[in-house]
Amino acid sequence: MRSRGPGLAARGPGPYLRRDRRPDLGSRHSMQPSSDTRTARDLRAMTGDVVAFSVMVGLGETYLPAFVLASGLGALAAGWIATLPLLAGSVLQLVTPYGVRRLGSYRRWVVLCARLQALSFLPLVAGAWTGAVRSEWVFVVAAAYWGFGMATSPAWNAWVGALVPQDLRARYFARRAHRGQVALLTGVLLAGALLDALEGGPVSGFAVLFAGAACARWISAAFLARQSEPPGLVEGHRHVSPARALRHLGRGEGTRLLAYLLGIQVSVYIAAPFFTPYMLGPLRLSYTGFTVLIAAAFVARIAVLPLLGPAAHRFGSRPVLRAGALAIVPLPALWLVSDSLLYLVAVQLLAGSAWAALEYATQLLFFESLEERDRASILTVFNLANTLAMVVGCAIGGLLFSWALADRSAYQLLFLVSAAARLVPLVLLRDLPARVIPTPEVALRTLAVRPSAGAIQRPVLAALEAVEEIQSGAAERPGPAPRV
Repeated sequence: MRSRGPGLAARGPGPYLRRDRRPDLGSRHSMQPSSDTRTARDLRAMTGDVVAFSVMVGLGETYLPAFVLASGLGALAAGWIATLPLLAGSVLQLVTPYGVRRLGSYRRWVVLCARLQALSFLPLVAGAWTGAVRSEWVFVVAAAYWGFGMATSPAWNAWVGALVPQDLRARYFARRAHRGQVALLTGVLLAGALLDALEGGPVSGFAVLFAGAACARWISAAFLARQSEPPGLVEGHRHVSPARALRHLGRGEGTRLLAYLLGIQVSVYIAAPFFTPYMLGPLRLSYTGFTVLIAAAFVARIAVLPLLGPAAHRFGSRPVLRAGALAIVPLPALWLVSDSLLYLVAVQLLAGSAWAALEYATQLLFFESLEERDRASILTVFNLANTLAMVVGCAIGGLLFSWALADRSAYQLLFLVSAAARLVPLVLLRDLPARVIPTPEVALRTLAVRPSAGAIQRPVLAALEAVEEIQSGAAERPGPAPRV
């Protein structure tokens, strides 16, 4: 059986939470009242956090490239704003362990970063309202947004594993993820409708969106502050240095998976950052039409994910992995076939489904092979490497776009080069073992919406550990495995 890691179940019964009782909320057979009340409060606060956070993403970050275009800063700036600031976030993640130790608390660090992320919208509100928008400060603000947002990720993953009882984690995080997806989709649709409906010009309409995003993130921070934190949690978790994390990432079949993921990100981001400028520029879609495309990819991802888990659990990872890897190859070229909104919606449905399959198979294979107590730290380094690959691809795309004189033919060049480049990393997937994924359902945390792919998602590590714990325990006992 795997070691249990630093969560509640590993520490044994005590005044914070008794391990010998199941915290079935609302049941007559639940824990002691104090522990039960604390757990119920934590779960409600965590649900409120994901709903408010998702509304922020739907209203704010999703439409930042569109804001850059509407402000007259050009298609190149709109493409880069969706990628380059991510590097600041990935780098700032590396200082998270030091910030947590300095404050002596995961909660303090996460709440501080969440509030600073909310405040990062205020310069955007001012610029959109006054019309005084400069590319330099938009990039600085976007870097601050991503920096403070991504700095919460490793600390949040380490923290929530201690708040949700082991036997509730898989079910709770799956429900939490679903509510977050509904809230995010609502924010995206509401933002598109507002941009088309508000008077006073599209730029001033963005001021309303960014103000709403700031309020949503501030509410999210308030819910985070209401969550408890067990004493001694910071001291009980292990931090893996970047050098050691890289050695973990490059071990066994993880080397080829990592190489594929980085290679495919480079090829994808030659074109992906320029999806929004192309749809709102040469194709002249309305904000409502553009929103429909974003929603189509996201809805397809939500619909397909529940089907992928049972398929990979029954047949193995290889069919899911190959289907997703092959399906994403022609996507940018397909954007050039027709300007019809109905056709583009169909392409987006394919894109959301393909990316769901690829990311589900690769990420779960990747993180399932790592030790539980190391995953949060290794996830940080993985995010940094992933972002560097995105930036390299974006830089290549930007150079090609500028060289091609930034007209419609430039988009055609980018999309065709990206499609061709996606063929190259496929050789790394040859002869990978058809390993059965041991988790039929795993909750994913949505970090951002990508108009061309649906979303950027990562596994909730606490939920992944919980399902593994249940299944490894079932393997040691006779009889059917418990339902999750």
